[in-house]
Amino acid sequence: MSVGKPTNAEIYGKYADELVRFATGLVGPTDAPDVVAEAVVRVMWSKRWPNVTNYKAYLYQAVLNEARMHHRSTMRRRAREQRASGGDVVYPDEARPEVLDAVGRLSPRQRAAIFLTYWEGLGVDEVAFRLGVREGSVKRHLARARAKLRGSLDA
Repeated sequence: MSVGKPTNAEIYGKYADELVRFATGLVGPTDAPDVVAEAVVRVMWSKRWPNVTNYKAYLYQAVLNEARMHHRSTMRRRAREQRASGGDVVYPDEARPEVLDAVGRLSPRQRAAIFLTYWEGLGVDEVAFRLGVREGSVKRHLARARAKLRGSLDA
């Protein structure tokens, strides 16, 4: 390890596995590595990167943003495909439990809060730190996500 500021490779090596786990909770296992790669390349080439002091929080926020873009892109593509086909497009379902399907319908921020809280076992303060938001925002996202999940799973 170098003296002083770590290299980009060292930073990526330190956080890559947990970023992929985080992205898996947001976009699923198929797209997670690509979302992380895109996010990391985007931030490491940005003008702000040299001034970053909290690499972990910055990378988590970048992965969340990339997951949002991925979700929007996927939704636009599906809408185009449905318009082009007259609405008869059938997407293959992954063999996923009902709960994971319901979590997949949450907003990216809600999925992030749920994933970090329940799958990673983090407290509200650590989730807020990783996402670069206030604790109140995490609590709000969790409350809304729980309400949506109750509605989806009780139906």
